[in-house]
Amino acid sequence: MQEENVTERTSGEPVKQRKNGLDRGISDELAANMNQGWADTERDDLRPIPQAAHTARRRAALSARFPGERLVVPAGRLKVRANDTYYRFRPSSDYAYLTGDQTENGVLVLEPLADGGHAGTAYLLPRSDRENGEFWLSDRGELWDGRRNSLTENARLLGLPCEDVRTLPDVLREATGPVRVLRGHDAVVEDALSDKVTAERDEELRVFLSEMRRVKDDFEIADLRFACEATARGFEDVVRVLDRAQATSERYIEGTFFLRARVEGNDVGYASICASGPHATTIHWVRNDGPVRPGDLLLLDAGVETRNLYTADITRTLPVSGTFTPLQRRIYDAVYEAQEAGIAAVRPGAGYGDYHREAQRVLAEHLVSWGLLGDLSVDKVLELGLQRRWTMHGTGHMLGIDVHDCAAARREMYVEGTLEPGMVLTVEPGLYFQADDLTVPEEYRGIGVRIEDDILVTESGNENLSLALPRRSEEVEAWMAGLAD
Repeated sequence: MQEENVTERTSGEPVKQRKNGLDRGISDELAANMNQGWADTERDDLRPIPQAAHTARRRAALSARFPGERLVVPAGRLKVRANDTYYRFRPSSDYAYLTGDQTENGVLVLEPLADGGHAGTAYLLPRSDRENGEFWLSDRGELWDGRRNSLTENARLLGLPCEDVRTLPDVLREATGPVRVLRGHDAVVEDALSDKVTAERDEELRVFLSEMRRVKDDFEIADLRFACEATARGFEDVVRVLDRAQATSERYIEGTFFLRARVEGNDVGYASICASGPHATTIHWVRNDGPVRPGDLLLLDAGVETRNLYTADITRTLPVSGTFTPLQRRIYDAVYEAQEAGIAAVRPGAGYGDYHREAQRVLAEHLVSWGLLGDLSVDKVLELGLQRRWTMHGTGHMLGIDVHDCAAARREMYVEGTLEPGMVLTVEPGLYFQADDLTVPEEYRGIGVRIEDDILVTESGNENLSLALPRRSEEVEAWMAGLAD
């Protein structure tokens, strides 16, 4: 990575100088040369982004919930990875949901109108300043980072008036009347509002934004459908290179899936879990540095995040050698049966927790039948929660622009709520027998199985968005064999 050369100009705002830059200054002649001779690249033929009508409806719903109040929703800022390098930027989910914009430093402000409703403005970084040389001198200048849209271009794309975000702190400091801000994303914005907001009121905003996302619109469902399709192709990629993973490590699997995510989408929606052998018993194994051995199971939990930031979340447990052993198949088939029971319970009007309880009952029945819980009945096991030693986690969660979507919603609107058409959730039961668990026979130890699919609640029941990937044990084996040919 080339180290940028920055220095300070005498006109306009100063551009920060790198302490150890090789060039200590610039001549007036170089400055004059750099400030002229550039073509006009303004784009006048831009049309609104495909989701602009949807983001407008979402902002209208937010406006109706908080009449007469100023609402401030930041995208966030770049986060330092090390010294002067940054993590790839991803905007806050609520900001992206309300605007469709994905640029750093952006802030959506909804100003209350006297006659009701709100006027929305996106405060964004404009094109790099050429008067003070920022476009070529600053480490965030366009010759270093790439061209930014002008404010006029962004207004066309987003269907929103756009202003220079560098003016926003002063605007917010002078604001009067009630204000709410989405916290945790932009310290500059929060500092400007420090004497105008309260934690309680801001939390109400955060909760409402989370609950808005429970039911997906047509645009979101289409994006999630594509995310599942792309993820299925990523799983196929992994199966085709299992021989190379055996020669290297779980990292080869992680890298293979990441390539698909970057080619077809924006990124992975979360850190991929590429857990082979006993690592499959660690629910969130993301170190991905272990061996991939024939005879072991590979638990792959991964999702492509689309370029609109919606993510799939799919898990398959695959025999590395292509064939399950009898014990692996017994455990896998029990998890499959539990998942089938869970999926069958997903329908409009059902309680959100119904699918979890159905899946847990099936798992408990198998654990009892295998003699792992003494002479206790299935009902007693469930009453005491004893199956959780090996099932560990809930059977699913909401899915959308966040992999664990709607996380700030109230319990009565989420886990204690009712399923509605348009909701999307995962169904992902699992069984995990730790390598050091002396309460199970030795042959069980180190086996972990999870099967996860992304389920859309429909008017008549549900649709499995990730059905392209096989789930039955015999279908998994046939699929893997076909890809190996």
